[in-house]
Amino acid sequence: MTGTDAASGYHAVRTAVGLVDRGDAGVLEVSGRDRAAFLHAMLSNDINALAPGRGCAASFLDVHGKVQALLVVLALEDRLLVLTPPGMAAPTLEMLDRYLFSEKAYLRDATGESALLMLAGPAAPAVAERVAAQAPPAEAWSSVTAAAGAVPVRLVRGAGETGEPEVWFLCEAAAGGTLREALLAAGARPVGAEALEALRIEAGTPRFGRDVGPDVLLPEIPLAPFVSYTKGCYIGQEVVVRIRDRGHVNRHLRGLVLDGDAVPPPGAAVLAGDQEVGRVTSAAWSYGAKRPVALAFVRRQHAEPGTPVSVRSPAGVLAATVTGLPIPR
Repeated sequence: MTGTDAASGYHAVRTAVGLVDRGDAGVLEVSGRDRAAFLHAMLSNDINALAPGRGCAASFLDVHGKVQALLVVLALEDRLLVLTPPGMAAPTLEMLDRYLFSEKAYLRDATGESALLMLAGPAAPAVAERVAAQAPPAEAWSSVTAAAGAVPVRLVRGAGETGEPEVWFLCEAAAGGTLREALLAAGARPVGAEALEALRIEAGTPRFGRDVGPDVLLPEIPLAPFVSYTKGCYIGQEVVVRIRDRGHVNRHLRGLVLDGDAVPPPGAAVLAGDQEVGRVTSAAWSYGAKRPVALAFVRRQHAEPGTPVSVRSPAGVLAATVTGLPIPR
């Protein structure tokens, strides 16, 4: 999309409703009587508590508390669906399968079998209800079945990746084009990758493979959506709890608001004076603030919101200010 199209998609999400194609997400299907118990022992959130129609975000960690994947788990009547970052369905299945022994749980890569479309914006719930003749759930990652005309769909309440109300539509892949046309006809405007990147950075939503990966401890990012402290044991729990109770991390994922027009590349150094104190992980032009915004890991001593820093980029050294997440608008 052009810059004009990106600006239009951005403002549609901020003021009305935009349509994001999430068909790049991976999808795992977990069935069998022990499906919830197995995932409960693997992931950082409370899977056993999910009745059909409920869901949650979760992380899969290694024994050192480092993030191997950020996931969404949806409980259906007869199975669990696990939404993974793009390209991560097969690796996540392989990692989980290593821990599957006598449990009656069966993992299957179902990527590509469903169309996943997300409405985002203040009008998203109303448009979703108009198209599907069914109000979407109010609770994040809860879902209901409905029909958009002749297309059976599952409506899933998103968790604010863009900082706005979100409703996901899941349907069979073959019906995805029909559903997309119905959502556009109802007033949703297409949102491309450039606009979505600006929206998610402003919202402080970490992207696996860009802001988060196997070198990142879960407590280094805003972890509240991904973790339950009352659920019992899971892989990496000891590290997460020890940091909460007796320690701290040495860096935090923070927002940056930059002066000027130059958008720094991922990996650009964050400086306090001449000292490197962090690295940019994602950056984009904010069509709302009319300036660059970024996510960056910043050393704990310089991570307080309001701290002045600078960013070394190909355009020169750019003045910046550390913010909390979401980035204030």
